[in-house]
Amino acid sequence: MSSFLTHTPTSEIDEIYGRLQRTYKSGRLLNIEYRRQQLYQLARLAQENAATIEKALQADLGKPPFEAAGEALRIIESSLDAAAHLHQWAAPERPSLAGPQSTWDASINSVPKGVVLVISPWNSPFTLTFNPLIGAIAAGCSAGIKPSEHTPTCASLMAQLVPKYLDPEAYIVVNGAVEETNALLTHRWDHIFFTGSGKVGKIIATAAAQLLTPVTLELGGKSPVIVAEDCTDVDLAAKRILWGKTSNAGQVCVTADHVFVVRSIAPVFYEALLRIYKTFWPSSALQDQSWSLLDRTRGTVIAGGDGDGVRKIAPTIVTGVKTDDALMEEEIFGPILPILEVQSVGEAISHIAQQPAPLVIYAFTESEDIKRKLFAETRSGAIVFNDVYSQLRIQEIPFGGFGESGYGTYFGKASFDAFSHKRSFVNIPSSAESSFASRYRPFTEEAYDALKAKIGQHKITDEKSLES
Repeated sequence: MSSFLTHTPTSEIDEIYGRLQRTYKSGRLLNIEYRRQQLYQLARLAQENAATIEKALQADLGKPPFEAAGEALRIIESSLDAAAHLHQWAAPERPSLAGPQSTWDASINSVPKGVVLVISPWNSPFTLTFNPLIGAIAAGCSAGIKPSEHTPTCASLMAQLVPKYLDPEAYIVVNGAVEETNALLTHRWDHIFFTGSGKVGKIIATAAAQLLTPVTLELGGKSPVIVAEDCTDVDLAAKRILWGKTSNAGQVCVTADHVFVVRSIAPVFYEALLRIYKTFWPSSALQDQSWSLLDRTRGTVIAGGDGDGVRKIAPTIVTGVKTDDALMEEEIFGPILPILEVQSVGEAISHIAQQPAPLVIYAFTESEDIKRKLFAETRSGAIVFNDVYSQLRIQEIPFGGFGESGYGTYFGKASFDAFSHKRSFVNIPSSAESSFASRYRPFTEEAYDALKAKIGQHKITDEKSLES
């Protein structure tokens, strides 16, 4: 399988944008059955080409077959879920109106935003390209699709499969690097969905702001883990954390970036990590010394640390890490797990609260007080207790960042909502005219007195008042 990527000529990008505009304006994407058919086709794309997708992920990332198959499965499940719920999601909402407005006809309608752009990263190329696309299809948008140039085999495969399975006039892959992305950003999209680093996210948001284009940014950050002293199963915690840290070689936006462990249980936790490490990797295939961040850390490597000096590094556990260590400077995005000892959970929470808001905070604890304190005193896209990554399996809750880790959400209905505009519809009947009589000029004292009387009629039951 070739790893050569053919870039889309920048001279064609204007035509592609125009084609997407014409397709959207044709109105055929408004048809719910058309959208469902496209969602089923996307599921077929992943199902019928699962083996080819696995090979592409192996060629670009060296991804194990089990993890590669997971990408295809998530696309299938998400597409079918959207198809199954589409009529429900797209149905107008009928708000309950009170008082004189109770007879009015009012609704909230989910209408497509229009022509959108999906820009995806390299670490999970198929999942992070097609999951946002599912939302765009469900909402009735046409879409430009820009995969990462850093996974050329995967990007080339997408360019082959998308026009084969999906409407080639409505969903178009644009391949390339910075030049092609910049050419795309010169156009006025109705929404841009970007997944990637904060550095590039700022560039995307800045370009979008020039054209008042709304943006969803799915970024990352240093998502911490807390292992509290009341953790009832330290072995299980160690197993789940180490699995999460090394899934996809730690190159996942919601990976367990680092661990705060309460000092009183630290020795037991280290022993558990080492036991689990040996069951995951009975022998190391990497022998050469790494040249990575490990060269600068002041911590102690207790497992792993070897690499090929170019691309590969063994899963590595580092203890004795301080908050000012090189490993704590930015998101690691690799299979290195720094562990920081703290005197108490409160100390860990205090540190987390002072850092940029991560995509997720994990904590292994059974204490309701700790859960409440963590929820009240920190900021993050999500909080997950007693496991890592499990939030990614739930389509019914929105996934997204907060602050520096991004803004906007998707997954399930949230994906549909991300590419939809909530358009209000109100029809005021002629019979409502009697309630409007006082609004017309000339204003009368009688109408004014009636308005003032209404101000005093509202009963505010909360007797507490703010003291100046």
